[in-house]
Amino acid sequence: MASVSLTLLSPLFSNSSKSSLKLGISNANQTSIQENLNLICIDSKRGVSLSQRRETLIKGLALLPLVVFGGAPISEAREVEVGSYLPPSPTDPSFVVFKASPKDTPALRAGNVQPYQFLIPPTWKQSRVANILSGNYCQPKCAEPWVEVKFEDEKQGKIQVVASPLIRLTNKPNASIEEIGDPEKVIASLGPFVTGNSYDPDELLETSVEKRGQQTYYKYVLETPFALTGSHNLAKATAKGSTVVLFVASANDKQWSTSQKTLKAMLDSFEV
Repeated sequence: MASVSLTLLSPLFSNSSKSSLKLGISNANQTSIQENLNLICIDSKRGVSLSQRRETLIKGLALLPLVVFGGAPISEAREVEVGSYLPPSPTDPSFVVFKASPKDTPALRAGNVQPYQFLIPPTWKQSRVANILSGNYCQPKCAEPWVEVKFEDEKQGKIQVVASPLIRLTNKPNASIEEIGDPEKVIASLGPFVTGNSYDPDELLETSVEKRGQQTYYKYVLETPFALTGSHNLAKATAKGSTVVLFVASANDKQWSTSQKTLKAMLDSFEV
């Protein structure tokens, strides 16, 4: 990639104070930018109207996002279906396996969260997690919960893994989920991170406890008509080390009618 210095000449920039812009621009795109800028200079000499020269300048500058950052703008990027890069489940070929590793999240790199895994349909796509929600700014000592990963399918719903510092729920170091409290107490603290806004105990339809080796999980079925995440939510929580990890599967009414079995299978597969 070449470095080019461009001097912008137009009625928008006074001749006495020319603006020089240094950019890293690929050779393939230099010609397009320079041609538009040259047109500005020629049009100025010919007496072309101010509005026409401004339009020409804008057309030239419109190419800058492509040449500076390369390729299409970020907003046009498309996530890839997870089935193209995740291994198939050895127990159910209709799913693939996502195993979180330190390269996936800031908390895993910091050692704040133990590796976790779950099954996911191959047609789902991973969603970007905003930096402010990812915990990247506060690791390794975050005071509030953060989002680890997010996946979604427009026809089936979405899932996310949320992590919370253990100290937010109990003062006991390395407490198990049972030592924090019963399922109702835990969901009362984590409920807003299931719904995306608020939690009402009346929205809780069902709770259950699952044992996997030494690890205990609390499972929840919620009907949440006012939730930002969706009118139907499934959740599963456990505590390990200094963190409580929460798996959430969400769907609206239309998605729930056809995908609840799939969402429940994903929830059941989650383990830390």
